[in-house]
Amino acid sequence: MPLSRKKFGIILLPFSLIYGLIVGIRNLLFNLQILKQSRFDLPVISVGNITAGGTGKTPHVEYLVKLLCRQFRIAVLSRGYKRKTRNFLQADASSGISDIGDEPKQIKQKFPDVILAVCRKRVEGIKKLLSLYPDLRAVILDDGFQHRFVKPGLSILLIDYNRPLKSDHLLPYGNLRECESGIRRAHIVIVTKTPQSIKPIEKRIIIKDLKLFPYQFLYFTSFAYLEPVAVFKKASKQKISYDYIKTNHAEVILVTGIANPLPLLDFLKKYTERTEHIRFPDHHDFSMNDIRKISQSFDRLNSKHKIIITTEKNAVRLKEMKEIDKRLKQFFYYIPVEVKFNDNDARQFNRDILDYVGKNKEVNRLYK
Repeated sequence: MPLSRKKFGIILLPFSLIYGLIVGIRNLLFNLQILKQSRFDLPVISVGNITAGGTGKTPHVEYLVKLLCRQFRIAVLSRGYKRKTRNFLQADASSGISDIGDEPKQIKQKFPDVILAVCRKRVEGIKKLLSLYPDLRAVILDDGFQHRFVKPGLSILLIDYNRPLKSDHLLPYGNLRECESGIRRAHIVIVTKTPQSIKPIEKRIIIKDLKLFPYQFLYFTSFAYLEPVAVFKKASKQKISYDYIKTNHAEVILVTGIANPLPLLDFLKKYTERTEHIRFPDHHDFSMNDIRKISQSFDRLNSKHKIIITTEKNAVRLKEMKEIDKRLKQFFYYIPVEVKFNDNDARQFNRDILDYVGKNKEVNRLYK
């Protein structure tokens, strides 16, 4: 638990109780069908979480996009967190972070041919997409677990291995958006950021703690960190690999603006102990003061071999900063992330997703 929450826990805890009451009443109204949910004729896949931030939502959305876009015309619909626009907006190559948000921007850069839109009201957003693209075969709802006005045909819930639900608390004292019991709405539960060395007994403990129903299926995924990529390709003078970092005892400035950077930091420490971590809040909007802070830390490093590493999401924001000094740009790299299923479970997961979208009907295996 962050120090601020330990310090102010007595103050924050009553607010968590009030928040939990409000969320509980809201969910009850949906369960009783007093608040109405909209269903759609095409497959709608919701990807979301109960823990606020840091569960690996964007890489898992990208996994689904990559799986489906080769065979079907699909769209990604996001709220567009922290964007400065308000209504429905379809992304194109010129869309900036202020238009659509950093995570949608990242997805659009990776999959430029995939339809991507942002809309605060997801029902309205799906209707708009269907009016624009009548041949649309599926919609992926990015961060849709709490947006209950849409009834997804398939709901995927992500849980961070490093932050079990039972050890957390409701906002603002903890990080939970709703009570742990909300897990029962999911058809598929994925425990993300799982160590590849996880033992069977650890999995059994997690399965026991989650108390899933027979109609729910559980998967474990890990992050595969790919080789660093230059943030500013035109300014970069060389390719950097993890072997390069290790062989040359390179010093690294790690710059993060994500919810949980510790797995990435631990990964880098396998290649160098000479790592300085400059941490910003999730979805941080970098300023020139931040860049100066990074530059000053970088200049203090004495090594001949030194680089600045950041995350892919933060790289999207940094690319839009034209004021960054050209000298500094050449040292910026980001680490791409890919989702890997444990125990060769990707085949079964892929089959269920492709069957659901291809046949446009419930996957019998998931709806007992």
